[in-house]
Amino acid sequence: MNAKRSVFTLMIAVLILSACAPAATQAPIATQSKYSNGSGPAYATSAPAGQVPPMPTSPPAPTAAPQASGPLQAPFNPNYPNYGNPGTMPYYPAPGQPDNNFQNYGINAYIDTRRDHLSTFAVDVDTASYTVARRYVEDGSLPPQDAVRVEEFVNYFDPGYNPPESAAFSIYADGAPSPFETDGTLLLRIGIQGYRVPDSQRKPAALTFVIDISGSMDMGNRLGLVKQSLTKLVSRLRRDDTIGIVVFGTEARVVLEATPASHKGYIIDAIDSLQTEGSTNAEAGLRLGFDLAGRSYRSGAINRVILCSDGVANVGNTTAESILEFVQGSISEGISLSTFGFGMGNFNDVLLEKLADKGNGVYAYIDNEDEAERLFIENLTSTLQTIAQDAKVQVDFNSDVVADYRLLGYENRAMADQNFRNDAVDAGEIGAGHHVVAIYAVQLNRAASGRLATVQLRWKDPQSGKVSEINGNLNTWDVAADFNQADPHFQLAATVAQYAELLRGSPWAKTPMSVVARYASWLQGKLPDDSDVAEFAGLVQQAEGLWRGE
Repeated sequence: MNAKRSVFTLMIAVLILSACAPAATQAPIATQSKYSNGSGPAYATSAPAGQVPPMPTSPPAPTAAPQASGPLQAPFNPNYPNYGNPGTMPYYPAPGQPDNNFQNYGINAYIDTRRDHLSTFAVDVDTASYTVARRYVEDGSLPPQDAVRVEEFVNYFDPGYNPPESAAFSIYADGAPSPFETDGTLLLRIGIQGYRVPDSQRKPAALTFVIDISGSMDMGNRLGLVKQSLTKLVSRLRRDDTIGIVVFGTEARVVLEATPASHKGYIIDAIDSLQTEGSTNAEAGLRLGFDLAGRSYRSGAINRVILCSDGVANVGNTTAESILEFVQGSISEGISLSTFGFGMGNFNDVLLEKLADKGNGVYAYIDNEDEAERLFIENLTSTLQTIAQDAKVQVDFNSDVVADYRLLGYENRAMADQNFRNDAVDAGEIGAGHHVVAIYAVQLNRAASGRLATVQLRWKDPQSGKVSEINGNLNTWDVAADFNQADPHFQLAATVAQYAELLRGSPWAKTPMSVVARYASWLQGKLPDDSDVAEFAGLVQQAEGLWRGE
């Protein structure tokens, strides 16, 4: 039997239907684009009632064909440790390079649904953690555990979702037994897919680059890679876009006033002229950058300050909180802040991640020219144009069916359940065409069947300020009977999450890295057209060797 899963396409205040579909398809089905009466979203499930699909009792071999079905039964382990303790548990990080700055956010524990059946978090589309770890592995060492954020690993990869054509977002949900556990653990994938904006329909962009030219940026071709990245970006800007450049070392200065992108030669000359100098006064650079962005503000355009730095601020205010104090007014008035990290060896991940988080922007780490091409050429519109602000997800688990759940990652994006509908609380942003994926590990009650969870997404429209909320159900009959029968993109997300869990020393990850490497290699064959999967398979092989001390 083909795996079944539930795909929910949900529109702003529209009728939502959920149904089963073969795992090979990713297109939304049973969708009605009829507007409701405005009282809020409604949904109904059309999937037939049934029992929990048969679950394997041992991890399948990565090269095996889909396994035969066994007797119908719900996975249950009476000796399973029910921690029932919401929040995170601490762990001891492995020693990393002392001059790189990462933060330990803990690791989510299992939660008893009878004590707390709601899981709430701000969305996160950052990918920096994955590329930082990639840089470490390619340089011949495992990343520090604190550098690993599971959600940023998972969200680096294409989830295979089709974007909605006549709605703001689609919600996807599927699941399968974990191939990395033997105790009946199910993995659930919750996915949000935003609508795409063609490059030709992107809003005009008023961009202000704040570039670190301090002495540390002279190491490892950091400033050189910044200049290459900006040159790529300029080649894709439209005539109605503008770009300004502020640089900072010990002091800050304007190198280029806001200039129409039609003057590409003039802009590239300004980029080519950049040279390293002085200390790192990020505060002065951002103050002047936001001042320039305010002077060149354009109504109806994308107004964004983009910081390019290794994040090692050592002059003036050096913490994210102190720097954000003086730019918060500009951010609230519509000038967002994105950060792009460069370099390794004296790199401040914490500063760059927090600035982008509170600046309503994205945080990415550019470790090579290909990553610059990915961000500034292939995904330029997604990188620049925001389609949802203060976006948050709440998953309501059915305690009659789900005994325990654990969210893999999102530790620093956790929100109080009661703040899901508190629109004064800052959350996350989603760019055009972006996806957000979350992986849950769950244990079911004995012989349970029915609704596993209701997935809810709430966000604010950046233009109108209107707040919308949509939702849909995931049921036991929507879960694949076997991991090998699940959608390949689900299998990829589960494998990537396990890789990240091992790298960060999660107490819940006990599968050897060699097993993850075999799954990664297997997936390379199942998704042969995805170069990111091929690269991932190679990275896990390298990590396995490092894991063994080779």
